[in-house]
Amino acid sequence: MEMIALSEAALAVHRKINGTDGSYPAESLKELFERAAGRRPEAVAVIHQERKLAYRELNGLANSLAARLRAAGVTPGDVVGLSVRRSPGMIVAMLAIIKCGATYLPFDRTWPDERLNGIFGQADCAVLLADEATGVTGRFENMQVLLVDLAVLDATAENPDLRVRPDALAYIVFTSGSTGSPKGVPIRHEGVVRLVFNARYVNLDENAVIPQLASLSFDAAVFEIWGALLNGGTCVLYPADFLRLSELRQLLRRTGATAVFLTTALFNVIVDEDPGILDGVQTVLTGGEAHSLRHVERARKHYGNGKVVSVYGPTECSVFATFYPVLDSVLGESALPIGLPIQNTSLYIVRDGALCAAGEVGEVCLAGPGLSPGYLGMQEMTSRKFVEYDIDGKMVRLYHTGDRGYCREDGNVVFQGRLDDQVKVNGFRIELGEIAHFMNEVPHVRQSYVTTSEKDSGEKVVVAFVVPADKACTPQACHDHLVAKIPGYMLPGEIHLCDSLPLTGSGKVDRRALLSQRRYQDAPTR
Repeated sequence: MEMIALSEAALAVHRKINGTDGSYPAESLKELFERAAGRRPEAVAVIHQERKLAYRELNGLANSLAARLRAAGVTPGDVVGLSVRRSPGMIVAMLAIIKCGATYLPFDRTWPDERLNGIFGQADCAVLLADEATGVTGRFENMQVLLVDLAVLDATAENPDLRVRPDALAYIVFTSGSTGSPKGVPIRHEGVVRLVFNARYVNLDENAVIPQLASLSFDAAVFEIWGALLNGGTCVLYPADFLRLSELRQLLRRTGATAVFLTTALFNVIVDEDPGILDGVQTVLTGGEAHSLRHVERARKHYGNGKVVSVYGPTECSVFATFYPVLDSVLGESALPIGLPIQNTSLYIVRDGALCAAGEVGEVCLAGPGLSPGYLGMQEMTSRKFVEYDIDGKMVRLYHTGDRGYCREDGNVVFQGRLDDQVKVNGFRIELGEIAHFMNEVPHVRQSYVTTSEKDSGEKVVVAFVVPADKACTPQACHDHLVAKIPGYMLPGEIHLCDSLPLTGSGKVDRRALLSQRRYQDAPTR
């Protein structure tokens, strides 16, 4: 246990933002889903293309598959790997694992075998649920692979006679690690329950219709699936692996979607290309990276105040931790706030062992039942990132996010970049987020991404990638704008034009892909 120093001013602002305690069921995903199915058996639970599954059928199919898992030796506390294409079978498989009291581990079949074997070993996973399309059968030695085929399942009505504790592990997500070894982040049932019950950031009830767009290995899928199913709503499965705006438009209109989560990059593309796609949606949640104020303001003007809600949260805090509804113009702001804590979540700004007052920049730390118990098999990192403190006489377990931010006077938190986003170029310390902010102000820039690259000599160079809004956008024009905004040592050594910013499977900008397609003739002379 450690002590947090605090002043009255610091304590006042944190008391203002942390009154988030609210009621949520002290039950697991299993019990809550089964209750929803019993309450609304004929309501539509899942839509996939032309197929609709009612809660009664979905629950029965999951019971049938759960029986097969138990027959294969799966017991409470086991970890089951999950690689099923986006389909009703994917949802049935998730539910079946949960109904066994086991933990689901989503994995991408395109990952290298060496990486996957390492993940399975870290998670002590010996059973995989897959479908024919994933090509997993026979690929991994010493792994039991069960295929998901709804056609051979009976819609068994009886739920497994098993109660799962709220503090049991629901799922594990692996994130990239700074050492190159993936980090396994386990999340408890109560972390998900606290996310989707009595939500402050979006309306979730039996009328909720939520598109499922994210890969299962990206934790936004947790919100999309459980946010609908635990509340008796409808989960709409996007029918393809890769998203097309025309298809998204049809899906949202045909199903009457009420809320959608979009990564920042995808949100920007929609605002640029066809904002009308989202006209019928009640709430547009967006997050994952720092927002472009230009795109947020354009969206606010198109949709009106309050429809766009910025959400922020690391995997270690069960998907979302804060929210900021855009209720007014963001022009003139330095950055879009990440906002206030969601229900049953607390946030603290800490620097040098002390709580920060309003306006003071420190590390964003999170607390509450959404926190992971820690990283799998990484005790040293867990003890460094998850720390118990005495704050104002209360024992509080904080997760150190590595993000920097400060509280405004109104309590809203403003993100200020990563602690490890600071780089050295020619001996100077540079915040890449600051360069990106000014690059996005260039009149003819639609989107931009700023990173660093390393020369053969080991010297770092700042590299900017720009999606032009029109032909007036050139590397030299961008350079000339930045000259008036930032010191010379912060100017990008390379500025490259590109047709679009490629995205990873989790919807974030693909840095490696950008660096591999650089066109050196684009770079301005310095």
